[in-house]
Amino acid sequence: MKKYLDEINAVIDRGRYKDTWASLQQYDAPGWYRDVKFGIFIHWGVYSVPAFGSEWYSRNMYIQGSREYEHHIKTYGAHKDHGYKDFIPMFRAEKFDPAAWAELFKASGAQYVMPVAEHHDGFQMYESELSEWNAKNMGPMRDVLGELFSEFKKRGLICCASNHRAEHWFFMGNGKDFDSDIKEPLKRGDFYWPAMPEPQHFDKFSEPVPTDEYLEDWLCRLCEIVDKYRPKMIYFDWWIIHSAFGPYLRKFAAYYYDRAEEWGERVVINYKHDAFQFGTAVPDVERGQFAEAKPYLWQSDTSVAKNSWCYTENNDYKKPEQIIYDLVDIVSKNGRLLLNVGPKSDGTIPAEDEQILREIGKWLKINGEAIYGSRVWRKSEEGPTRIAEGQFNDATDKVFTHEDFRFTVGNGCIYAICMNMSGCDHICIRSLAESRDAAKPDFYGIIGSVEQLGCDGSLEWKQDSEGLRIKTKGTDSAKPVVFKICLA
Repeated sequence: MKKYLDEINAVIDRGRYKDTWASLQQYDAPGWYRDVKFGIFIHWGVYSVPAFGSEWYSRNMYIQGSREYEHHIKTYGAHKDHGYKDFIPMFRAEKFDPAAWAELFKASGAQYVMPVAEHHDGFQMYESELSEWNAKNMGPMRDVLGELFSEFKKRGLICCASNHRAEHWFFMGNGKDFDSDIKEPLKRGDFYWPAMPEPQHFDKFSEPVPTDEYLEDWLCRLCEIVDKYRPKMIYFDWWIIHSAFGPYLRKFAAYYYDRAEEWGERVVINYKHDAFQFGTAVPDVERGQFAEAKPYLWQSDTSVAKNSWCYTENNDYKKPEQIIYDLVDIVSKNGRLLLNVGPKSDGTIPAEDEQILREIGKWLKINGEAIYGSRVWRKSEEGPTRIAEGQFNDATDKVFTHEDFRFTVGNGCIYAICMNMSGCDHICIRSLAESRDAAKPDFYGIIGSVEQLGCDGSLEWKQDSEGLRIKTKGTDSAKPVVFKICLA
C-alpha cells in the first residue's frame, strides 16, 4: 500500500494540480464532454446472481425481516451457510460477449459507456493487485473492465468507469447482528472488511467515521483503475459526501487530473450533492433533472427500470419514449443523460433492455443532429408541462403535448423539438413569434427554411406575432419530433 501512496504523492508534487480546492478550481471540463450527450451505465456484478430486490441485495439480505432476508433463507438457506460471498462462484458470466455489448451500445446512439468497476459489495470487476476479490481471480475469471474497454475503443466509444466503494464501509455491517458468515475479526483484504455499523443518518458527520486505513485503501483502488485502464471519466456515488472523504477526494482529483495531463488527455469526475467544491468537477443528478437550463455542464443518471439498477426478475421497465423525453429535456438544459442497463449474471443483456436501447438508437439516427454537439439556446423550453426539480423524480411517466417544446442550437440552426406531436398536423412555436423590435426578448431573426427531421422537403410555415406556425408532416408516434429552423 505504501508504494501506491508514495506514487500518488509524487504525481501530485510534480503536477499542476494540488490537493486543495483552490488548485482544483483551475479545472475546466473538456470539449469532448461538452459535445457528448448520451452515455450507457452498466450495473453488473455478483448481485446479478440472486437478481432479487435490487443491486443492494448484499446489504439487504443481512437485514433481519427484510424481503431480501426472507427470500435468502427460503431460496439459499441460512446466512451462516450461504452468505453473499457464496454467490461469487455462481457468477460465471458464461455468455458474456463484450463485442456484442459494444455493438448494442453503439447502435443505441451512445457516445460514452460507464461500467461499474466496483459497487458497494466490494467485488472488483477488473484485475487488481490490491485485492484478490476480483472478477479476474474469481467468478467470471475475466478482466471484465479491460475486455469491455478494448471493445469500446474499437467502436469509438469513450471509456469511463464508476466506483461505489465508499459505501462498503458500512454496507455489510448488519451481518454482524446475528449468526451469519460475517464475523470478526475482519482485516484489510477480507471481502467483508470492515463491515462497520450502519449510520442512522447518512450525512457528512455520520458515526462511526471511516478510518485512515480504509480511506487509503479506497484511494489506492481508485488510482489503480486510473493507471491500469485510463478511463476518460470517473463517477462517484453519493456517500463520498462524508467529511472524512474530503482530503482523499482532493488528493484523488489532483492525481487524476495530473495523470491525464501527463498522458495528454482531458478527463471528467462526476459527483453528487456537494461532495466536490463547485467548479472542480461535474455535478450529477440521480434519477432526476433540473427544472431550468444551467450555465454549467451537468449530468443526469437514470436506469431503464424504475425499481432497480441491476437486473432483477421483476424489473418495472420504462417506455422508450419516456427516456427520450428525458434525454431531450436534459440536453436542452445543458446536461447529458447516462442511462443504465442491468445484464443478467450469465452475461446476456435482457431483451427489454435491448429493445429500449434500439428504440433510442432509431430515434437518434434520425434526430441526432439536434442532440450531438448541440448547445443551449437562449430559451430551453416552452409549453404547459413542467419538469420536477431534483433527484428521484423518474418513477412517474411524463405527459407532454404538442404545445411542449425544447430547444437546442447547432449546425447554424435552431432545433425546436415538439415533445409529443401524435395526431397533430399543425403546431405553433410561440418562442419564435415575429418581432420588429430588437430590444424585446422575442425572436428577431429572419427565418429562411423549416424542415421536419426524418421527412423529405421543406414545410409550409408562417411567422406572425403569435408564433411560428408550421404545417407538419404529422406522426402517429408519441416520441419527440424535431424541427430544423434555419435563418435566411
